[in-house]
Amino acid sequence: MEKLVYTVVDLVEILGISRNKAYAFVKDAFLSKDKFRVIKINGSYRIPKASFEKWLNEGN
Repeated sequence: MEKLVYTVVDLVEILGISRNKAYAFVKDAFLSKDKFRVIKINGSYRIPKASFEKWLNEGN
């Protein structure tokens, strides 16, 4: 089954950034709600793949 959401660790690999930077980036996206959609479940972040890829492809 294809993933519908990314984890922060997935973003580390996709963006080539450190784990600390990825967590800070995702937390900022979660709080600002202006980059891509972030879902927080019991302290864990999940990023819907479609929302993230749309943001990434727009060149932000």
